[in-house]
Amino acid sequence: MYVAVKGGERAIENAHGWLAEERRGDPGLAELSVAQIREQLALAVNRVMAEGSLYDPDLAALAIKQARGDLIEAIFLIRAYRTTLPRFGASAPVETGRMACDRRISATFRDVPGGQILGPTFDYTHRLLDFKLAAEGEPPEAPGHPAEPAPAPVPRVAEFLNREGLIEEAPRDDTPPPDLTREPLEMPADRALRLQALARADEGFTLSMAYSTQRGYARNHAFVGELRIGTVPVEMEIPELGFAVEIGEVTLTECETVNQFTGSKTEPAQFTRGYGLVFGQTERKAISMALVDRALRWEELGEDNVGAPAQDAEFVLYHADNIQATGFLEHIKLPHYVDFQSELELVRKLRREAQETREAAE
Repeated sequence: MYVAVKGGERAIENAHGWLAEERRGDPGLAELSVAQIREQLALAVNRVMAEGSLYDPDLAALAIKQARGDLIEAIFLIRAYRTTLPRFGASAPVETGRMACDRRISATFRDVPGGQILGPTFDYTHRLLDFKLAAEGEPPEAPGHPAEPAPAPVPRVAEFLNREGLIEEAPRDDTPPPDLTREPLEMPADRALRLQALARADEGFTLSMAYSTQRGYARNHAFVGELRIGTVPVEMEIPELGFAVEIGEVTLTECETVNQFTGSKTEPAQFTRGYGLVFGQTERKAISMALVDRALRWEELGEDNVGAPAQDAEFVLYHADNIQATGFLEHIKLPHYVDFQSELELVRKLRREAQETREAAE
């Protein structure tokens, strides 16, 4: 912490007090509750949980409230809190095939067993402001809204292509992946580590990288093979019992893309996969993640590197974390008096020398 500023401690305390007043807003209005944020700003809560690497809707809602709606600041709060938590063990890998789907769509097959489930989506809204919400009125419930999620499980769309060998087999590796929350990212990064980094990457950055692949910066033409959102059970192995027990459930968004692949000297032409899995209903992030995942696989698939940003693992992964980016960016607004004075003196010296040179030449 910089302490060279006269009266700095008192100024910081006053800034904190002012911040608290600004966060609260007009005291004549009812204070926003954590429960209201959790239930009515669920997509913001989901993003904070995903990029904060902690599944807890109440804590994410609290962080959003404390951060005055600044989601990156809320993510920072969640990550900082996460470091204080003890770790009792690891859950078993979740089986997304057992997902109870609230939403499940495919852009590759119209008629799929289990059906297309539109679920809660903005896709078909008119993007017009609903002034009934400004009047604090409750909109009418949509007709035919199901009381329960669709029965689970529903088959994966990629299985239909896999029957004819038209899509690569999903690679399986039982090696425990490194823990990015405990160990710093190192290069080269295998796919498990890349996916872990992308899952907690900034949504806007991941979206931009994915969009670049669609515009031709990676030759990455993709179809959404399947996008599904729903709840999956979380199980944990209990050594004393000798079997796994269910300890809860989480809501996840999973996306699997189907991508073109012309084949190589050793592999026949077939489709390949991109994959995304994110906490909560976060489908824009999951699709983006799948596109970037596929672009980063160019080397293992024997494709050419066309110099696209999304193909550069070091560029993507080292710049995707919004907390690291924020810390490095915002530190420059803190006092750098000594550094600047030295550079100021250098510039003055260079100007004096240049002036003396001009005068001597005249």
